[in-house]
This record gives sequence, C-alpha cells and structure tokens, in this order.
Amino acid sequence: MSGLYLLLVLGIWAGLTALIVKGWRRLLARDDVPKRRTHAVFVPLLACWLGVTFWYGGGRKVYYDAEVNRMCREDGGVKVYEQVKLPPEKFDKYGVVRIPSRQDAKPDDEYYYDNETTYLQIGNPSLRRSHTRVVMRSNGKVLGEAISYHRVGGDLPGPWHPSSFACPKPGDLGLEKGIFIRED
Repeated sequence: MSGLYLLLVLGIWAGLTALIVKGWRRLLARDDVPKRRTHAVFVPLLACWLGVTFWYGGGRKVYYDAEVNRMCREDGGVKVYEQVKLPPEKFDKYGVVRIPSRQDAKPDDEYYYDNETTYLQIGNPSLRRSHTRVVMRSNGKVLGEAISYHRVGGDLPGPWHPSSFACPKPGDLGLEKGIFIRED
C-alpha cells in the first residue's frame, strides 16, 4: 500500500515538473515571445518548484535533526548530582532499579521520577524537550536529571508512522545506572 502511495506521489511530482518544462518549451518555440523573458520567468519558477519539493520531501527532516543536535549540545544529556548505594535486592535481573513516576509512586517508595515535557513546535514536524528528574521522597532532593530532545514527523504524508529522531538516544541516557550503585 505505501509503495503504491509513494509511486503516486512521485508520479504527480514528475507530471507537474513535466508540465512546467513543457510550458517553457512551448513559449521558447514561439517567435513573438522574447527568449530572455521566457528564461527569466521559467528558470526561477523551476528552481523554486524543485527547491520546495525537495525541502518538503526530506530537507525539513535534515534541518530539524540538526536543530535537535544543536539543542542537545547546549543542555542535553545526563547529570548525576548524588550517587546512592543500594543492596543487591533493589536491582532487577538486568541490574536496573525500577523507579515509579511521581503519579504512580506509592507512599513507601523511596524515589520517584518527575517528568516534564515541553513542546517547542507542534505540527509536522513536532519538536519536544523531555526533562526527567530522579527525586528522593524523604527530602525532595534531586539526585540526577536527564534532558533529551525529539523530532517526530517531517515526512511526506502517507499511511505510515512518522519518522523520529532523538538526542541523546533514549537508551543512552542511563540516568538510574548513574545514580544507583550496587553495594557488594
């Protein structure tokens, strides 16, 4: 289905491009229209058409991915303010401490996540900033934080899921691995 859709989009694009070129050639074949004026109209028109379609088809993703990388360099990543030693039974079989979100935390949970998402741009594509903090319930102290940026969309419209890009990669954050250390 999506392959046929892409062929249809490509066919429409090629057809409109061919119509522009055909109109240009028709005017060039006429003797009553100056060639310079024809070139002065159609060269910018064709350049704009090609530029806009390539921008819409892929250039937006490249631009916004570069923006995500720029913002990530400015304040993205993981910052650990305090490390906590925990007994081995607090870790699961993968060596990770499971921490609930603030909304899901029970009264006996010692730590919780506090998440904040800010939408920098809504639409296609959308940009967002995710800020996650690990907080100690007893004193409200922030043990560490992770900031990441995400782009979703910017693709040609169609019946598929939009592409995405994140910085740093969600698996690279490792906030809880930086905060919680296993006692041996």
